[in-house]
Amino acid sequence: MRKMLVAGNWKMNKTVPESLELIHALMGKLNDSCPVEVVLIPPFTALYPAAEALRGSRIQLGAQNISHLSKGAVTGEISGTLLISVGCRYVLVGHSERRNLFQEDDAMINQKLKTALSEGLYPILCVGESWEEREAGKTENIIGHQLKAGLDGLTQMEMRKMTLAYEPVWAIGSGKNAQPEQVQEIHEAIRNNLSSQYEPAVAKDIRIVYGGSVTPENCSNLMAQPDVDGALVGGASLDADSFYAIINAIK
Repeated sequence: MRKMLVAGNWKMNKTVPESLELIHALMGKLNDSCPVEVVLIPPFTALYPAAEALRGSRIQLGAQNISHLSKGAVTGEISGTLLISVGCRYVLVGHSERRNLFQEDDAMINQKLKTALSEGLYPILCVGESWEEREAGKTENIIGHQLKAGLDGLTQMEMRKMTLAYEPVWAIGSGKNAQPEQVQEIHEAIRNNLSSQYEPAVAKDIRIVYGGSVTPENCSNLMAQPDVDGALVGGASLDADSFYAIINAIK
């Protein structure tokens, strides 16, 4: 049975005091019986104080980005070793904003995944299509290519440390989300795609979460789909009440 995961990607939001305020508010709502794995992904500046605030709790910490290099003279980059040293367990790789705004291609994303895994992190690989690609009927081809190129060379054991996030680019921050049946169709296609690359057990066990304007109002129907194993939440994760409502809606 795949354990559900809900990750809050704060993007370039929240100062350190604001981050701690949000964390304490969320921790006051969650209890030890929560059946969902919760991951907070604040900006880099808040990672260490967030880790200290989360110490002893069941909430995991993640980072929004990682270098494809392990160390060296690469100003402005951050390695997996550095992320682990401040308490990170998870790291986002291939988010559409990194692909589109910073021109990260599938080869770069593949290198980042390999670096993250080699340094002990658990990557969340994001895949998804644009509105133009969806309208042209290319969704499954686009995602299939992202999976094939992004996961190239990863072993069965490494795949068991992966989480996949389907995030239709057109739904991110737009207030629009794919309908539950559409999300299920793509998640099932992703699982079938993985079955052709790896053993069926790997495809069966890997978590595939949905990201794209997830809110307390739409999450129940999305999370009820058989191949949806949680959510990658953006804007709604910046408010403790909204984020908790999403977590609490998952049964």
